[in-house]
Formats: sequence, C-alpha cells, structure tokens
Amino acid sequence: PGLGYTQPMQKSGNTSSRSGNATRSLSNADSHREEQLRLLLDLSNVVNSATDVGVALNKALQLMAEHLHMMRGAITLISPNSGEIRIEAAYGLKPAEARRGRYVRGEGITGRVLATGQPAIVQDIDAEPLFLARAVERSQLPPETVAFIALPIEVNNAPIGVLACHRIRSRQRHLNDDLAVLRVLATLVGQLLQLEALVADQTRQLEARNAVLANALNTKSARYGLIGSSPP
Repeated sequence: PGLGYTQPMQKSGNTSSRSGNATRSLSNADSHREEQLRLLLDLSNVVNSATDVGVALNKALQLMAEHLHMMRGAITLISPNSGEIRIEAAYGLKPAEARRGRYVRGEGITGRVLATGQPAIVQDIDAEPLFLARAVERSQLPPETVAFIALPIEVNNAPIGVLACHRIRSRQRHLNDDLAVLRVLATLVGQLLQLEALVADQTRQLEARNAVLANALNTKSARYGLIGSSPP
C-alpha cells in the first residue's frame, strides 16, 4: 500500500517538474522568436536603405552578432578575377584575420559549402578536421566548445559566397534555430549583391551608349565644320 501511494506522489512531482521545464522552454522559445523577428526587421531595413553594399554587409553582420550573440561573422565572396574566395565583410575579426580568410573552392568548410551549395553545421570545431582555423586561430576563441555555421550565398541559384559565424554551442537556443535565421540573412545578402551587379551592369551599358553618342556627335561636328572660332 505504501508503494501504491508513493508512486502517484512521485509522478505528480515529476509532472510538476516537467510542466515547469516546459513552461520555461516555451518562454525561452518565445523570447528567441521575438529576438529573431527584431533581427529580421532590422536586416530588412538595412537592405532596403542600402546605398553602399560594403557598409550594408558589415552592418548586417553586426546585427547578426548582437541579436544572436555570435562571436564572429564573415561574408566571403568569389573574386571574379582569380576565383579565390576572400572575406569581403566581417564582424569581430581583426584586419589581419580578415586578410588570412582566403580559400579555394572545396577547401575547408567554407570552400566545401561554396562547392556543394549546401549549408554546414560544425558542432565542435576541435573535432572537425575540415575546419582550418585559418582566419581566426583557435587560441583567439573561448575555451568552451565552439560551433561553426556556414551557408551559401546565392545569386540566380548559383553560389557566389558564404556566410559563416562562430558561436558557443552550449546555449539555450538550438543551432538549427540560428540556421533558419541565417538562411534569411544569406538570402538578403544574395539579393543585395544581385541588385548591385544589376546596377553596375546598367551603369556600364549607359556609359557605353553615352560614349558612342559623344563620338558620333564629335565626328559629325568635325565633318560639317561645326567646331571652330567665329569671325570677328
């Protein structure tokens, strides 16, 4: 009989504990969602008001770090001339670290993400042989287990760069939650770069047409003697 009464008591206590944990989990989840929504709103404002792409990319990384508590973040893009993958925007990196962030397609996590077009989540950078620690040395990161997330940046469905960041793995927020937000950021960065390329292409076409028109006008003026000094 004693066991008969003790067991329900234990279940009741466990249920209460589970209920409390569930309540805290829901509260944390709500807080994370609110933070994510604020981040997405801020990112949209940055992209929509961008007049300088470089400034906008750095601001986007800063917002990502502040809202998601990332330690470091970087955007690497393919060089159109050499094909090398280089860090073009960064947050939390020293200039020397950013300069070291150079890869070829398929090299390390960054190069692999660019080559495959698939995101990568490294749960523990110390246990991942593909993680090169080239830009940021391991000694410059906290001693705790550090995770690394990298996603492709695409333009017209083709990878042209990688969005990557470090974070402490042991946080209440799941890595997959961060991955979902970073997907949106990578998409916005791709759209911004696509718009920049479009504007640059239209500017080149306009300059070329203007040059042709100016040359035609100069030729016609010279042919008909329209250029010269008027008699006194």
